[in-house]
Amino acid sequence: MIVPRTGIGVDVHAFAPDDAPRPLWLGGLLWEGEQGLAGHSDADAVAHAAANALFSAAGLGDLGTHFGTDRPEYAGASGVTLLAEAARIVRGAGFEIGNVAVQLVCQRPKFSPRRAESERVLSEAAAAPVGVTAATTDHLGFTGRREGVAAIATALVYVRPE
Repeated sequence: MIVPRTGIGVDVHAFAPDDAPRPLWLGGLLWEGEQGLAGHSDADAVAHAAANALFSAAGLGDLGTHFGTDRPEYAGASGVTLLAEAARIVRGAGFEIGNVAVQLVCQRPKFSPRRAESERVLSEAAAAPVGVTAATTDHLGFTGRREGVAAIATALVYVRPE
């Protein structure tokens, strides 16, 4: 009998300050004309949460364990690259990936017009289905004040049958 394992991943990033602008990468996509997020890599909270959920489900640590600030080679790395590497690590540990679901919480950018594009890019990176939904917080909290974004993900993995 195949028993699935689930994991949860969370990632939060503040918007970069005006005096240190960055491009916005979110859900594996570049958002032209939008204020970017601050972080060690590209700060793609959606891709990072997805990778964290995969590591959690497989019991393999977290994003910091594998790509932390103590790893200078990942400075500025693409979230899509990190997600692909996380999927490779999880598979290398003997797991297959069922799917990943990510909930993005932000006031901006408006995500729904690019949802299908994001899901395609992230699913290709993970070589498994990745779904992304988005919600606002009705202007409550740091995301509602447009200070940053948050993403919460769940992943389903299972031990590869031998």
